[in-house]
Amino acid sequence: MRFLGDARPAHDLTYADVFMVPAHSTVGSRLEVDLTTPDRVGTTIPIVVANMTAISGRRMAETVARRGGLAVLPQDIPIDVVGEVVSWLKARHPVYDTPITLGPTSTVAEALSLMGKRAHGVVVVVEDGRPVGIVTDGSCAEVDRFTQLAQVMTDPLTIPAGTDLPKVFDVLSDERVKAAPVVDGDRLVGLVTRKGALRSAIYAPALDASGRLLTSAAVGINGDVAGKTEALLAHGVDVLVVDTAHGHQEKAVEAVRAVRSVAGRTPVVAGNVVTAEGTRDLVEAGADVVKVGVGPGAMCTTRMMTGVGRPQFSAVEECAAAARELGRHVWADGGVRHPRDVALALAAGAANVMVGSWFAGTYESAGDLYDDGTGRRYKESFGMASARAVKARTSGASGFERARAGLFEEGISSSRMYLDPARPGVEDLIDGIVAGVRSSCTYAGARTIDELHERAVLGVQSAAGYEEGRPLPTSW
Repeated sequence: MRFLGDARPAHDLTYADVFMVPAHSTVGSRLEVDLTTPDRVGTTIPIVVANMTAISGRRMAETVARRGGLAVLPQDIPIDVVGEVVSWLKARHPVYDTPITLGPTSTVAEALSLMGKRAHGVVVVVEDGRPVGIVTDGSCAEVDRFTQLAQVMTDPLTIPAGTDLPKVFDVLSDERVKAAPVVDGDRLVGLVTRKGALRSAIYAPALDASGRLLTSAAVGINGDVAGKTEALLAHGVDVLVVDTAHGHQEKAVEAVRAVRSVAGRTPVVAGNVVTAEGTRDLVEAGADVVKVGVGPGAMCTTRMMTGVGRPQFSAVEECAAAARELGRHVWADGGVRHPRDVALALAAGAANVMVGSWFAGTYESAGDLYDDGTGRRYKESFGMASARAVKARTSGASGFERARAGLFEEGISSSRMYLDPARPGVEDLIDGIVAGVRSSCTYAGARTIDELHERAVLGVQSAAGYEEGRPLPTSW
């Protein structure tokens, strides 16, 4: 990338400080753009879900991997639980959604309690492995909560496994149903929606060498780092992430060396840093990818508490350049709030962009779904350096040690993240991000992420310039 008129500013920049200039382009369609990431971790879109406890769990990991991204399971989850989650993920279908299933004698109350676990909002009633009915929230309206599902379910329209996606879409559209069970013979193997069929024709899932969904898990820098890494590898984790708020410290460097010593060919990601020197130190220790970002996250108070950090665009640009000199890559971690920010991070040189709080208010995030009393639904999110996260991470310590650790929080312990009624699922948000990035590539004349970085011309704008680009409120 280069700056407009080669006028590189003397100060550091955030994503809001810059804009991309249109260039001559031979890319005629957004679908000509290949968003496969250059970091060789296996993602086909440049989206990684941050390892935040309230966000990244099995449902998020499954859904995002099916659309080509990757979710990092947090480091404070017990190893045996990570193993169960990875085993479950590896058994998911790469195209069909995982259905919520109940039996005919289950109640409406049970169905309603589970519908919020999936964006499709459908329960498949199963008997002896066969789908015998479909239940939606409409089926449960004005019905006693103790009513059995056999009394409210409708006969299912089933789709044979392997049916061409355009045909699936046409059948569902003709029958005016939003979702249908997928069967192999009469055995339930998944669920497909109209929008899911469209997405599966556009997105390529992120898969391992055996054709199973890609998985990742984080490792902290304390304790038996090598031992935990070996356990994660034994459970089948595909990408290892060495994660700490201050990645440019000797303890973090030593942890990366420990992980690298047992990781073999498994990609190792490490961070967080914001300088070329920090990037080089982690690469020399064995990192294939370096995570960049200190303080830009929506749940992070590090900069206000400590004054430490760096504006994210400049941090990504400098660290990406240093990594490329060494044949490595960076992930931009934090500070993205709009699709434009993801595109600008890629233009700055990132191979992947990590998303955290932006995905918190979705059906797939790990938190429980609440109602605020007015009908608006939300989930609770919190920072990974907050008192709440520290309390969970130090649960095995003495009361005194836990109380002392709680004095050093640097994050928001609880925040309501409301679901957008128009975009309540993480796939809805991914659609917007990917559409924006694809369009950015066409404006730059780029067919790949690497070409976007090579061809991007960026300018610096005032706060008024940024505001000019925002749409007017609908009530204006």
